[in-house]
Amino acid sequence: MFTAKSKSTKSNKPESQHVAITFISLGSEVQGDLMVAGNLRVEGMVRGNVRAEGDIEISASGVIEGQTVAARNILIHGRVKATISANGQLRIHSQGEVEGDVSAESLDIESGARFVGYSHTGIKHSADIISMEKKS
Repeated sequence: MFTAKSKSTKSNKPESQHVAITFISLGSEVQGDLMVAGNLRVEGMVRGNVRAEGDIEISASGVIEGQTVAARNILIHGRVKATISANGQLRIHSQGEVEGDVSAESLDIESGARFVGYSHTGIKHSADIISMEKKS
């Protein structure tokens, strides 16, 4: 006698394979706030606030000018003029330029990069300390 096996509707593929990528190409300009469900790569220009649920990469030709930029991880090869918040890693590569305050779990600034602003690292640890201080 045969028994039927139940099939799961859930895919066995890792979640990262299902992440959408939004691409702002060289020569393109976006004016206004931009919210992205997955990852974002900017080779053109964005004038406005930017938020991505995934990662943001700004290429050497990419520019973001706004009040805030927020994502999981942020890699900057180009230029960003905004307050930046990364839940994970913020990396400013050697040709990258950042003007604005930044907060991230970890911050990596390569030699040759330009950074003007204040930095706050270890967000998760700081949040844990603040909540522990409030309890005592």
